[in-house]
Amino acid sequence: MKTLTLKNKFQTNATLLPNDFIDHYMADANGEFVKVYLFLLRHLDDPCSSITISTIADCLNNTEKDILRAFRYWESAGLLALERDSDGRVTGLELRKTMSAEKESASDKSAPAAVTGTADMKKAVPLENKAVPLDAFRTQKELKSLLFIAEQYLGKTLTRTDVDTITYFYDTLHMSADLIEYLIETCVENGHKSMHYIQKVAFSWVEEGIQTVSQAKEQSMIYSRNCYAVLNAFGIKNRGPAASELTYIKKWAEEYGFSSDIIQEACRRTITATHQPSFEYADSILTRWHQNNVRHLADITALDDAFQKEKNAGRAVSRSRTAVKNMNNFERRSYDMDALEEQLLNSN
Repeated sequence: MKTLTLKNKFQTNATLLPNDFIDHYMADANGEFVKVYLFLLRHLDDPCSSITISTIADCLNNTEKDILRAFRYWESAGLLALERDSDGRVTGLELRKTMSAEKESASDKSAPAAVTGTADMKKAVPLENKAVPLDAFRTQKELKSLLFIAEQYLGKTLTRTDVDTITYFYDTLHMSADLIEYLIETCVENGHKSMHYIQKVAFSWVEEGIQTVSQAKEQSMIYSRNCYAVLNAFGIKNRGPAASELTYIKKWAEEYGFSSDIIQEACRRTITATHQPSFEYADSILTRWHQNNVRHLADITALDDAFQKEKNAGRAVSRSRTAVKNMNNFERRSYDMDALEEQLLNSN
């Protein structure tokens, strides 16, 4: 393969980037974090530059939380020192030397620093004092591990939206890394790799107060048991419930509080009546049972008996009315009793 020759014909108005950064830091960093670092490096020697977290976010088309996460990443990597006020708000930044530059300085402290882009990096970049929330992952190692695992489950490189969504689970919804990992694993195993779907499940877990993996597993078992029972009763094989079907199942199990045997009975009656799966028809049955405070199969039997008695009573009333109507419609005849008696005597 032919070797490429790189030529540089301009040097003015340029930002110098240490080779050590490219060799040892850039590959492991998120692309958005690299953009933030380069932005800071570009404004390092600009005396007229006055930047804020909001300014950086606007210039890089990011959120302020994204910028803060990048700050914390480079702080954990040793390339940045954050200055904070008493309230924990970031007020300034100090860019640090890379590992190679630090080693060179330690080995030859008497030697004058060369202008290579690393010697002048230890400067402060003032930031406007602005209240910014500092919620973040407990450690950068946990973040990198979680994102790596998510990529393995989803089978793709995470987009910025994916990263923001996963970060949102931890940062705002306060889900642990283990719970987020189990969330993604469960959704993928059920055939859902869409981050939008994963987010909906995360919201439902938060609403249900699920905070640990064990709680999520218990809820997942209940979900699987209910779904399997309904699909099996309907004779549906080789697929999971559709979104609309799942809404019905959750309604029956959670809102109505019906046990699996009651739901299956409604499904069996649906098949008997319609000869095909119908979640709408089953819902009408279960809604009627809910309105009649059904809690056990015995309650259904009692309800059926009462309905049958009422039906039989209705039929009896109907037959009685029909008989009376027929009698009323019978043509009445009048007889001359004296003439009949005379006719009888004459015949003798």
